[in-house]
Amino acid sequence: QVQLVESGGGLVQPGGSLRLSCAASGRIFRIGVMGWYRQAPGKGRELVATISFGANTNLANYADSVKGRFTISRENDKNMVYLQMNSLKPEDTAVYYCNAFTGISYWGKGTLVTVSS
Repeated sequence: QVQLVESGGGLVQPGGSLRLSCAASGRIFRIGVMGWYRQAPGKGRELVATISFGANTNLANYADSVKGRFTISRENDKNMVYLQMNSLKPEDTAVYYCNAFTGISYWGKGTLVTVSS
């Protein structure tokens, strides 16, 4: 079992920035990849970014819609993953979910990001 807790969501104006955090606990040693997904109102859940969680790799992958604006990072010693979001747009409004993959996907409860003036 892996437990994930997200934090850092909120209301931000277009063009602003937010940093999301995800704290992982439980069977951390089994995690191969961690990532962020989002679900906007009335839409399905979509990939935002993923990062490998092993000791010797640091491969990141981004959705085209966030490339150049969002950065995913990790602190393995703290079992944390972050999503730095810059130049936010109204279309980034969504509930953002942290995901950990061990062969099984684990999800946090999500944190709401609202981009609005």
